[in-house]
Amino acid sequence: MKPKLFLAPMEGVTDWAMRDLLTDVGGIDQCVTEFLRVTDNLHSDEVFYKNCPELLTGSRTRSGTPVFVQLLGGKVEPLVRNAVRAQELGALGIDLNFGCPAKTVNRHDGGATLLKFTDRLYNIVKSVRDAVPKQTPVTAKIRLGFDDPTACLENAKAIEAAGADWLTVHCRTKTDGYKPPAYWEWIAKIKEVSKIKIITNGEIWNLEDYKNCAAIAQTEDYMIGRGALRNPFIFKQIKELHHQEQPTYQEIKILLPGFFNSSSNYVSAPFAVARTKGWLKQLAFTAPEFNELFDELKVITKPLEFRERLESL
Repeated sequence: MKPKLFLAPMEGVTDWAMRDLLTDVGGIDQCVTEFLRVTDNLHSDEVFYKNCPELLTGSRTRSGTPVFVQLLGGKVEPLVRNAVRAQELGALGIDLNFGCPAKTVNRHDGGATLLKFTDRLYNIVKSVRDAVPKQTPVTAKIRLGFDDPTACLENAKAIEAAGADWLTVHCRTKTDGYKPPAYWEWIAKIKEVSKIKIITNGEIWNLEDYKNCAAIAQTEDYMIGRGALRNPFIFKQIKELHHQEQPTYQEIKILLPGFFNSSSNYVSAPFAVARTKGWLKQLAFTAPEFNELFDELKVITKPLEFRERLESL
């Protein structure tokens, strides 16, 4: 049985343009938006559409992949109001972010800081679940804990009891950040105390990593983030068990002009320059040719010149 594969939500990275490109490459079953920060107010419809343009196309990417709207915050009432509005605008599901490790987010009562308060996780998930129609999934994403990985056991039980449809677990604590390894063995411990469906996330960079993760976590579903930036074909490779470790420079470089144009249409040409340079920095880990290309392009600031160089590839 082929696994169900999710593209991870990454702030400032997996926006509409990147979701559109990666789902077009193929192998992705589900996307989640970058988090929409919720404080006290109900966001305008324009903010929802900016965060998730797919709301205008049935909450799916142009290749047909479903997209859930992710909300981040610590206050129940505003989260409920925004979840309800996202659903009314067409969101196919609501994901709640309890995993973001960013210091600014955590200082303002959001993301992974909530992992220290199991009762608050329960109240938020339960309140959103009760407010959103039953046919609309409500899901959550956590880390193992803020600084103590054992927190994942009680937190998972609370999120299950609150009625979440599934739980994504990034297999590191907040204090671990993104430092290897990911502790996939905690998934088995969570499954001993909870029957909630789990999506395993963390440190899957290639097909071999996926196989190792699957052997340890033994879940049906997996989420990949940074690994997809360095290898846009990783989802297809997993689905097809293709043994090529990394796609070639030639295979990836043809994706760059389309990504630039999509980013330009999504926000602006200067934004597209910055975002494409950011992706090239990740691709530089994949092949030395991308490192050379990044060194050449990083000094180009004029969008037209930048685009012409990409198209000349």
